[in-house]
Amino acid sequence: MGSDISIAAKLDQLFRQVRGAGQAEISYMAVAEAIRRDQGIAISHTYIWQLRTGRRDNPTIQHLRGLAAFFGVPVAYFLDDDEARKVDGQLELLRTLRDAKVTEIALRAADVSQSSRDTIGELVRKVWELERDRKKESG
Repeated sequence: MGSDISIAAKLDQLFRQVRGAGQAEISYMAVAEAIRRDQGIAISHTYIWQLRTGRRDNPTIQHLRGLAAFFGVPVAYFLDDDEARKVDGQLELLRTLRDAKVTEIALRAADVSQSSRDTIGELVRKVWELERDRKKESG
């Protein structure tokens, strides 16, 4: 267990990955307000920005807990690079599947059968896995 990947890089990854299809990144203000409201943890939007940009790099465990809960990842995401890589892979798959819903709607409109839609969905998943494995081997 250890961490060579910075808190800033991990937080940046969460901001970029965790959003609805076609939606812009969530604002620092919205994240800070949700953490304060839902978890009772005092955190400012400026502090979250400082963490993401690396201007601050030693957050309290309470702040990490608040950010982890907001983004739906374990606190270990910030503390353990192996955990971060695993979670990032899961988030990437979720984003791919979410984005594939657009494909699902297009295929339905094109009158493609359910079994063909299932096959295409499985192919998208397989291609994603191959790409993920290829990235792991090269990086």
